[in-house]
Amino acid sequence: MRYLALATDYDGTLATDGQLSEEAIAAIKRLRASGRRVILVTGRRLVELLEILPQIDVFDCVVAENGAVLYIPQTREETVLCRPLPRAFIERLRSLGVEPIEVGRVVVATWIPHQNAVLRAIQESGFELLIVFNKNAVMVLPTGVNKATGLSVALRRLGLSFHEAVGIGDGENDQSFLDRCECSVAVANAVPSILELVDLITKREAGSGLAELVNELIADDLVRMQGKLRRNFIPIGSLEGGGEIKVPPYGTNILIAGPSGSGKSTITAGIVERLIEQAYQVCIIDPEGDYGPSRDVIHLGDSNRAISINEVLSILEDPKMNVSLNLLGIQLPDRPGFFGQLFPSLRTLRTRTGRPHWMIFDEAHHLLPLDWGHLPEILPQKLGETILVTVRPDHLPTAILAMMDVVIAVGPSPETTMKSFSDVTGRSLLWPQGLSSKAGQAIIWFPETGNPPSPMRIIRPKGDRIRHRRKYAEGNMRYHSFYFRGPGNRHNLKAQNLAIFSQIAQGIDEETWLFHLHRQDYSKWFREAVKDPYLADQAARIELQFPQNSKESRKLIRALIDARYTLPE
Repeated sequence: MRYLALATDYDGTLATDGQLSEEAIAAIKRLRASGRRVILVTGRRLVELLEILPQIDVFDCVVAENGAVLYIPQTREETVLCRPLPRAFIERLRSLGVEPIEVGRVVVATWIPHQNAVLRAIQESGFELLIVFNKNAVMVLPTGVNKATGLSVALRRLGLSFHEAVGIGDGENDQSFLDRCECSVAVANAVPSILELVDLITKREAGSGLAELVNELIADDLVRMQGKLRRNFIPIGSLEGGGEIKVPPYGTNILIAGPSGSGKSTITAGIVERLIEQAYQVCIIDPEGDYGPSRDVIHLGDSNRAISINEVLSILEDPKMNVSLNLLGIQLPDRPGFFGQLFPSLRTLRTRTGRPHWMIFDEAHHLLPLDWGHLPEILPQKLGETILVTVRPDHLPTAILAMMDVVIAVGPSPETTMKSFSDVTGRSLLWPQGLSSKAGQAIIWFPETGNPPSPMRIIRPKGDRIRHRRKYAEGNMRYHSFYFRGPGNRHNLKAQNLAIFSQIAQGIDEETWLFHLHRQDYSKWFREAVKDPYLADQAARIELQFPQNSKESRKLIRALIDARYTLPE
């Protein structure tokens, strides 16, 4: 399935005059029976929602108060996602004669024409607050809180991302989450600004329009929208005269081929960078360790350490995590076997979660050699969202090459590279007279179009590689050092830098390690002393995900440190 979740507004989308129709309820039940998740995203307070919506259990998650509250109907778990508004602000609204005022866990709401009084109260209070309009409703929230931020938490809780979601709404306050969903839909009765924003508009209104969308999702997964959601397209190069060459992020396979040192890694790194910028999860399989560290990718493995498949899958369970697998710790003859175990696991994960969105196989001929006897068992019927990087196309199986939608040739002899591809696949190649490789340029071909290859300027990655920070990695942090003390201060082991921290972490007893893990001391130290928010965020995720697992949590935290700080120059 392409779309694994539906995020829907309540009033005006699911409900009319606050009430759900039987048609809408039946549609939601059918959608969940198809294996998809349904998330309600509403500006209403949870307490009133529970009163008017006895069928709330039909949703997997509820995002209430315009993104400020998360509720899990099956467990009755309620989580407030930000601080409540100051009491002084609410009292000032009352003193200004604002009536009625609805106060939720966070949100404070009233109605037009009280917006001027609300603005005055914000100005007088000095608080940084946000006014959100939804038709005649006026809501006040902390800045940075909206339906998109709340939906992001709900999707992550379900192991999904915005790229697996279809969003449907009708009002002004729906714009934030509709902008983020891979495909956005408006019911026919939506306000004009939303009708102009979305990718698709239903023929019918409110709950009937939602049922119309559900029927199409179940029938063919919105196949008519495939290749049409251009706002999600990924730039892979640029035209000589300006403008970008873009491809759809779904259903596209790319081959990048050329001799060593010709620029394959530059093109690939640039595409990966832009995928990550658009929050698509990537998994890079790097047999030769060519991909250096980057700010947004966890790197696993090196020449001294092989990689565990369970470790890879554990990291990829989080939609916000990207991973690069260095296979130098695996002997060359053993790499196809490792890939033969890993690839089916990645495909299973993709079936369940839609991720990783893109897989990059560098030196693909090392992973899929022509003479490997297990090829027929490993090759899929459909590849999907994959970049293959190789020296020569004819070093790869014909069945894999036949799935390529885009071919990019780099180096001094692009015609030879393209001919190798066309000979193996049987694709007809018409090489334009005078077409040759130039500095900063590659040759691109879309074989299915029937058009000849054409020149493409390479979009280089921004190249923000993480440098060694020796002060933290190997120096003396003095009074900012970490102390492994454990319960009752039984130890006083000083880690004056990350290298020593990692060494102590490897051998410290389980009770001491878990003592600091439960207190989230590791992520606090990374944030406050090392001053690395990314390292802190990922460590906090590990602390919460493995509260009782000393072995897995210390392995992952040490791998994070190794990837970001203890790499060779």
